[in-house]
Amino acid sequence: MKKLLIILSLGLLAGSAFAQPRFAPKLPEYQFTTVKENAITPVKNQNSSGTCWSYSTIGFFESEVIRLCKISDPAKYPDLSEFFVVSHSYYDRAVKFVRLDGNLTFGAGSEADDVLDVIRDYGIVPNEVMTGMNYGTELPVQGELDAVLKAMVQAVVKNPNRTLTTAWKRAVQAVLDEYLGKCPEKFVVDGKEYTPQSYRDALKINPADYVTLTSFTHHPFYTKFAIEVEDNWRWDESYNVPIDEFMNVIDIALNTGYTVAWGADVSHPGFTRDGLAIFLDTKAMAAAAGSDQEHWVGKEEGKPAPITVVETEATQELRQIHFDNKTLTDDHGMQIYGIAKDQDGKKYYMVKNSWGEAGKYKGLWYATENFVKGQSLDIMVHKDVLPKDLKAKLGIK
Repeated sequence: MKKLLIILSLGLLAGSAFAQPRFAPKLPEYQFTTVKENAITPVKNQNSSGTCWSYSTIGFFESEVIRLCKISDPAKYPDLSEFFVVSHSYYDRAVKFVRLDGNLTFGAGSEADDVLDVIRDYGIVPNEVMTGMNYGTELPVQGELDAVLKAMVQAVVKNPNRTLTTAWKRAVQAVLDEYLGKCPEKFVVDGKEYTPQSYRDALKINPADYVTLTSFTHHPFYTKFAIEVEDNWRWDESYNVPIDEFMNVIDIALNTGYTVAWGADVSHPGFTRDGLAIFLDTKAMAAAAGSDQEHWVGKEEGKPAPITVVETEATQELRQIHFDNKTLTDDHGMQIYGIAKDQDGKKYYMVKNSWGEAGKYKGLWYATENFVKGQSLDIMVHKDVLPKDLKAKLGIK
């Protein structure tokens, strides 16, 4: 999920290189009232790493542990290791990259199903036994690690000996161990010894209970397919459902005490860096604002220009157009955990991000229904939130 960083960089360059004014939507001051809020763990900071997929999905599973184990005391909320997952993911990806002779993307980006696969195959550990910070910084800075690993696997793919050695996999693992720390085989929590697998089981996480949904028309509804994005390097399959049913699943989950792991495109101008996600129709807003001078100083001296927020209507057809045009892809992973309304009674989803306490709401975002409907790539949920008729259509028991 590196596209966001590229877009931000290009935006900064464009701003410094050209003096021509452009329409920059002004938004009103919002006041939000919580309608439904489910338990989440504290906001974390992925910093300079492309690991939002791990942070968001680990946050989702932390909320699942709170729910499954009926933990009411926030002091006892779980803190699971994102980089235990990242380490295993990178190793598995290196093996697949070499098997495919380098015909696979290799980088930090991935998606929620990758976390589920790691938890299923390897288990999970507390953050305190594997922080992933083994290279001298307080927050993740993974550019060097990414470059070193990529160079290694690219060298292996060239196969200079004409037969691969028995050493290269150990070399990849050694690099991961040095940067992220070794994945523990055993550890102690509250006086009891666990393995990663037994700890997963003690937390009541059953990987078979989780499903991923998407919504596109280039595959039949109520079937499964591997979403065609580079971060889906494991080729995990998602259930394809109509967008209205997709949105209904989110609402059922939130209203019945569950949270949602959310993969979305946040390069849209309505995803602000101050805690809002609105599916803005910038052309309509520019027209409503009048001239550029009126936009900034008002039509009458001393009077601010009125702020008109116009959203694009998110439809199934528009989603497909954006996906096919590469303007809807897997930029970012987050966690949806609640529902709120603004001062006008409009509905928003409450979202936990992984950029530290950024923005007006200290790391939390408020996303409109239209934004989630229009910009979602996929969601992961517990299968129990699916309506019975949808389960039947998908063949899920």
